[in-house]
Amino acid sequence: MPLPTLSDIEVQRELNALDGWSRRGEVIVKAFEFATFPLAIAWVARVAEAAEAANHHPDLDIRHARVTATLSTHDSGGITTRDLALARTMNALAIEPEGETPDLRA
Repeated sequence: MPLPTLSDIEVQRELNALDGWSRRGEVIVKAFEFATFPLAIAWVARVAEAAEAANHHPDLDIRHARVTATLSTHDSGGITTRDLALARTMNALAIEPEGETPDLRA
C-alpha cells in the first residue's frame, strides 16, 4: 500500500532540518563529496545495506568522488516519510566511520 505524499509545507519543514538536501519537483536531491573514489564507493556500499534493510532504494549517480542521491517514493508518486528517513540515514552514513552502519530505519 503506497504511503501518502507529504505536503509542500511538510517537505520544506523537513528539508530545513536536513543538511544539504533540496527539492526538485517530486524528488529530493543531495550531492555527497568524498576525498577519494574508494571512500565514495565505500559510502555507497553502506547506503546499499541501509536501503535494502529499509526496502527503499535511492537513485545514485557516481562521478568519481561525488555521489548525487535522488529520493522519491515512486509507488506513492512523490516525497514521503520514507524518503526523509533514508536521507537522514544517508547523511549519518556520510560521517560514520567506515564499516559502522547506524540502525536508523523509520
